[in-house]
Amino acid sequence: MPERISTVLERPGPPQPSRPAATGLPLGLLKTARPRQWVKNVLVVAAPAAAGELFSRHALIQVAIVFALFTAAASAVYLINDARDADADRAHPTKCRRPVAAGQVPVPVAYAVGGLLAVLAPTAAAVLCTPLTAALLAAYVGMQLAYCISLKHVLVVDLTIVTTGFLMRAMIGGLALDIPLSRWFLITTGFGALFMVSAKRYSEAVQMSADSEKLGATRALLTEYTTGYLRFVWQLAAGVAVLAYCLWAMEEGGTANGSLLPWRQLSMAAFILAILRYAVFADRGTAGEPEDVVLRDRALAVIGLVWLAMYGLAVTDW
Repeated sequence: MPERISTVLERPGPPQPSRPAATGLPLGLLKTARPRQWVKNVLVVAAPAAAGELFSRHALIQVAIVFALFTAAASAVYLINDARDADADRAHPTKCRRPVAAGQVPVPVAYAVGGLLAVLAPTAAAVLCTPLTAALLAAYVGMQLAYCISLKHVLVVDLTIVTTGFLMRAMIGGLALDIPLSRWFLITTGFGALFMVSAKRYSEAVQMSADSEKLGATRALLTEYTTGYLRFVWQLAAGVAVLAYCLWAMEEGGTANGSLLPWRQLSMAAFILAILRYAVFADRGTAGEPEDVVLRDRALAVIGLVWLAMYGLAVTDW
C-alpha cells in the first residue's frame, strides 16, 4: 500500500508553464521586439537624404535619435501585440515559439514593458526633437495598437494602416529636422509602400490558396480578399509610384543644374527597373518581406545601389 501511494504521488501532473530564467527574460524581450524588423526604420533617413540635409553633424544626431525612438515605438507595439495574442499564438504551429507564447516572457511583463516604451518614445521625442515628431510617434503607436486590437480585421483598412506605418517612417526624419516634405516624395513613398505591402499579401494568398484552412490560420483576413483584387492593388500602386517618382525627378526640369549629368532624371530608369524587377516576384507569388526580397535577389540589390548612387550624385550636385 505505501508503495502504491508513493507511485500515485510521484505520477506527473499536467505540464506547467516554465518560469523564465533570469538571463532568458531580457533575451526574450529582445526577440519579441523583432530586431530583424528594425531595418525598416532606416526609412527615417529618406526625407533628409532626399533634401540633401543628411551630412551635417546635427542632422546625423537627430536622425540617429529618431531611429532609436521609432524602434522603441515599434517594439512597444510588438510586445503588446504578442501579449494580447499569447493564447492564440500557442495554438499556432510556428507562432507558438514566440517568447511570450512559449512562456519565456510572462504576459504581464510584456504588457508592462510595451506600455512603458509606448509612453517613453513620444515623451522623449517631445524633449529631444520637435513637437511634430512627438505627435507623429504618438499617432503611430495609437494607430498600430488599434490595428492589433481590431483594424487588422477590416478589409482595405488593414492595407492602409500598414502602408501608413511605412509612410510615417519616411516622414519623421523630415519633421525632426524641419525639412519641407515634397508632395511627390510623399506620393512616391506612400504608393511604393502600398505596392510592397499588397504584393506581400498577394504572395501569401497565392501560396496558401490551395489550403484554405492554413490560409485562415496564417492571416484570417486573407480569406476575404481575392488574389485578383490584391493583384489589382499592387499593379495600381506600382503605376502611381512610378508616375509620381518621374514627376518628382522632373520637378526641377531636365537639365543637369551644374552636375556632370542630370542624375536626378537619369535615376528614373533605375527606379522603374527596380519596380519591374520586384514585380516579377509579386507576379510569381514569392514577394515576402521587402528586405528579404531585396537581399535574396542580387540583381534587385544592384539596381537599388545604382539608383542610390545616382540620386546621391544628384543631391550633391556632382
